[in-house]
Formats: sequence, structure tokens, C-alpha cells
Amino acid sequence: MIRITLPDGAVRQYEAPVTGMEIARSISEGLSRKVLSVKVNGEVWDASRPIDSDAAVRLLTWDDPEGKATFWHSSAHLLAEALQTQYPGIRFGIGPAIEQGFYYDVDPGDRQISEADLGAIEGKMADFARQDQPFVRKAMSKKDALDYFTRKGDPYKIELIDGLEDGKITFYTQGEFTDLCKGPHIPHTGLIRALKLTAISGAYWRGDEHNKMMTRIYGISFPKQQELDQYLLMLEEARKRDHRKLGRELELFTFSEKVGLGLPLWLPKGAMLRERLQNFMNEAQLASGYLPVVTPHIGNINLYITSGHYEKYGKDSFRPIKTPQEGEEFMLKPMNCPHHCEIYKSSPKSYRDLPVRLAEFGTVYRYEQSGELHGLTRVRGFTQDDAHLFCRPDQVKAEFEKVIDLVLYVFQSLHFTDYTAQISLRDPVDHSKYIGSDENWQLAEQAILDSVAGKGLKTELVYGEAAFYGPKLDFMVRDALGRKWQLGTIQVDYNLPERFELEYTGADNQKHRPVMIHRAPFGSLERFVAVLIEHCAGKFPLWLVPVQVRILPISEKFIPYAEKVGELLKKSEIRAELDDRGEKIGKKIRDAELLKIPYMLVIGDRETASSTVSVRRQSRGDLGSMEVDAFITSVKREVSDKTAPDESGS
Repeated sequence: MIRITLPDGAVRQYEAPVTGMEIARSISEGLSRKVLSVKVNGEVWDASRPIDSDAAVRLLTWDDPEGKATFWHSSAHLLAEALQTQYPGIRFGIGPAIEQGFYYDVDPGDRQISEADLGAIEGKMADFARQDQPFVRKAMSKKDALDYFTRKGDPYKIELIDGLEDGKITFYTQGEFTDLCKGPHIPHTGLIRALKLTAISGAYWRGDEHNKMMTRIYGISFPKQQELDQYLLMLEEARKRDHRKLGRELELFTFSEKVGLGLPLWLPKGAMLRERLQNFMNEAQLASGYLPVVTPHIGNINLYITSGHYEKYGKDSFRPIKTPQEGEEFMLKPMNCPHHCEIYKSSPKSYRDLPVRLAEFGTVYRYEQSGELHGLTRVRGFTQDDAHLFCRPDQVKAEFEKVIDLVLYVFQSLHFTDYTAQISLRDPVDHSKYIGSDENWQLAEQAILDSVAGKGLKTELVYGEAAFYGPKLDFMVRDALGRKWQLGTIQVDYNLPERFELEYTGADNQKHRPVMIHRAPFGSLERFVAVLIEHCAGKFPLWLVPVQVRILPISEKFIPYAEKVGELLKKSEIRAELDDRGEKIGKKIRDAELLKIPYMLVIGDRETASSTVSVRRQSRGDLGSMEVDAFITSVKREVSDKTAPDESGS
């Protein structure tokens, strides 16, 4: 008999071996029909895999993230089975679950798969799903695995197997399709009752642009048709909110192939929006004791060799810039932190001088592959609201907590209310991708855990997601459509101070190493603006929106009074513009609505005679007549309270 401990602490005894499905069935038949996979001692298994010793077990359903991941990974295999049938000889790369759905990278040879083909592939997937095909796991030796895919002529699987350890290789089969796969999978294909292939694109094999371009097919699936219908509605709303579309319509930014892929050009309205975000952050930082600094866009390659960035990210950076000086090389700046280390080091520091908080809106450059570029969310040049705090070890907790407060203030001001703080620690087993001593890592990780404990945040602990130099706290924000984005980040670093030999003189008159905290509440301005556009559908908070008021005279004879109103607004620092076109008032109102301008002031006979304005609010309609001074007071009050509930109507 073995003891199975369930999440509520209950312990049940079973005759060994027992499967997760059998455990579920012993609790209730209803539960057994919902189980997709099981977590055994922290590892996700097939619900049909035998458990032969005492274990902590969690039964995973659609309500669990791991359950969804299992469901979507199995759907990727269903897609591959359909492709194998439709395109004999097709070769397969990888087919993982992603945050929303799944994809499979395939090589169809000399054939092409286009969006027009997705409907037929979907139909074949649905046929196989209705057959209730079980997913069958089988362990394979490395030799047998290589022999199998050599016979099939699939170089991609052979390359993957070459990197695997013998004795840890498994295959999964459903129907006529067999794949190299670690698993886990759902019990059978019949659980997939609704599916949709959503997109098709190109992707380099293993993300390397020197490799073959494969065809990547994306999809989504659900256990109920109703959930798919809701998802498709959300997808349609997401298309309407696409920041690339709204960025063009609202005249915020553009791209030019002549300038270069992934290098955004900010138009006047977008540049003013960026400037207001920067001013907002600068005000908060100055109030919190940050000191502004400016660093160059390039740095000597030795700077990044010292920091470790060249070793870790050199291949993802722009190529070094060679100068006429023999042996001298520079790099476009991939990170701001090495420059800030040198600023700290430029003058001696006492323990009384700490903490030193250096802040910069620093533009950095990463050579993202062209296939990975996407609007403002994935670019090659972006500006970080970067700051680095240099403090004594006894100051780390208090400084970290203050940064958390700053991040939360930013979120509240921009109406991001649904977020999780992800505590990203290093891989507990594989330390090869990190720098620094175990002692420093333990200190840094504990500092984050202690700081978060008193903040009452909704947290998630994730191993293996730390930066190479230290653990971090990442803020995962859900937007108005429920999509998750990583925005603000805070990192504790004991390692760069070592590598740059940073010091301060302690009260004991001895030299000590400061601790470094990296933080960026926005992350990158480009990515933050993209997420903000889609979150609020382009209806920015009043304090941030490029144009707050548009003045709409009904006819040409009311333009003089409209101009007078415009001057009064501008003197009160309200961003207003006059629509003096000879268009009908209905069209002027519609155009202002399309441009997401919050307030419209309609001016005709009555308003001119009474020195008032007729106020309309974007997407809400007529708010009635007001005196100009009263309107100005109302707008300024709304602008000043950045943390008030969202009044944009979004």
C-alpha cells in the first residue's frame, strides 16, 4: 500500500501502483471526467501513468494552468496528426503549449501551407478528436529513437534526440501519429471538443536565423464550444485594439524599412505621450531621492565583457563597432547597468552616502531576429526607465519595498488592476547559466522573499527565470482582455558590484561591497505604450492623452469665439485643438470620437451668446452646457488625480 497526500492534506491509501485517473475515480466519477493530468511531487504526469510509491498528488483540470498546458500540448499533437495525413512526408520540429493555445513548427518540403488550408486541417483534427484516441506513452532507448526517425527521414527530431540523455527519452502515440515527446498528455483526444487554427507564420528552426525557415501553425482549443466562441470574440476585440493599428490611426508612431526593422519612429503625438510618461516617472523618482544621469548609446566592448553581458547576450547584440584605432571595439549599448556602475565608481563613497539611486531613460539595442519583431512589443531599439540603487546590505529590504510601492503607484495611475508578482529565482539544480557565488544568490533571493512578504501581493514562485546575475521580482499584468504581460521588474544583484569592484567605506573604516538593485517600473517605454494602447483601446487617461479637448464650432461664424475658448484652455495647460474645417458638426464629432479625444466642446449661437460651451465626453455623449471656467476646473481636477478611477470610458 502507498500513501497519497492530496492538496487539502487528506491522505488516502492505495494498492501500488495507482494512476492519477484511478485516484480521481475513487473520489468521484465526475472528477475523473475532468482530470487532464496530475502533479506528482511537483512534476506533471499523464493521468494514466502509474504511481508506485508514497507521493503528494494534485489532480489537474482545465481550471489549473498546468491542466490547460497539458490540454494545449495534446492539441499540438492532434494538429501534427492531421498534417501528417494531409501532407505525407511532412517533417516536424517542435509543438509546445504556449500561454494561449499551441503551435507546431513543420517543414512541408517543397509544398506551401497557407491560411486557406487551415480550414481543411481543422476539419481533419476534429475527425481525429471524435475518435477518442488515447495518448500512449512509451520509453525508448536513444539508439531506437534515432533509428526510428532516421527511417522516417526527419532531421529535426534526430537533432533533438542527439541532445537528450539515454534513458530519459519517451515517445507518445495517438492514432497513426508518433512523436518524440516528454509529455504529459491528456487521457484521449475526445476531450478536445472545440478548436480553431488561428494563424500561420514563418519561424527559424530553433530560433536561429542561420537555420531553415519553418512553417509555424498556431491554434487554440477548449473542452467546450462556448469557451471557444468567447475566445474568438475576445480575439476580434484584440484585433480592434491592436496597438499597431491604433498607433497608425492615432498618429503615435511608424516604422520605415529605410531606417531599419524594429526601430520605431515616434510621431509628434506619440513623442508627447512618451514625454508625459517620462515626466510622470521623473516626478515620482525625484520625490523618492533618485538622481538623474545620462550615459552614451555606445560603450567599449570591455565594459560588457566585465559585466558578463557580452558572454551571455553577445550573440543577440548588434555586431561590435571597430574604430580606426587598432584593436578598439565598441558596442551599441545592450544594457544601462554597466554604465551606472562606472558612474557610482567615479567618486569615493562612505556608508553615509548610501543609498545612491541613479535613474536614466536609457535607450538600448538588441539584435532581435526579424521574424520575432512585432510592433512596439518586440523591437531592436528601446528606452528603459532604468534605475540602479547602490545600498548597504542592511538597506536592501527597505529599498526594495520602496521600489515595489513605486511600481504599484504606476499601475494604479494607469488603471492596471490585475497583476501578479512573479518571484523569479535561479534553477535549483543547473547553475551553469548564472554568475556569482551560492552565498550571494542565497542572500539576494532571501532579500526578495522578505520584501514581498510584508506587501500582501498575489505572488507566484518560479524557478529558473532569474537574470544571469541575480533573482528578480517581475510584475505580470493582465490587460482588459485578460492577456498577461510582463511589465515592471526589480532585481537584487550582489554580483555586478563584485565584477566592477564597487566599494564604500563603512563605519569601521574598512572597504565594503554595496548591493545593487536594478528596477524598471515601465520596463521598456515601447512595450509599455503598446500594452497600454491595447489595455485602454487607445482611450488614454486624461492626464496622458495627447489631445484632451477638441473645440468644434458649428459654422465658420463661431470660429472667433472658439479660438478665444482655445486660448483660455491652453493658458490653463489643457491640451486643446480647434477643428475649423467647413464640415458638418456630426462629422466633426465622429472624427473626434475616432481619434479617442476625451472631450469635445460644441460651440454655436447659444454658447457664443452666453460665453459657455456645450460639453461632450468621448463614447458617453452630451454632458450639457458649462461655463468655460467651470469646465477648466473640472478638467484640471481630473488630470491632477492620477489614481482616480478611470474616466476614459474604456
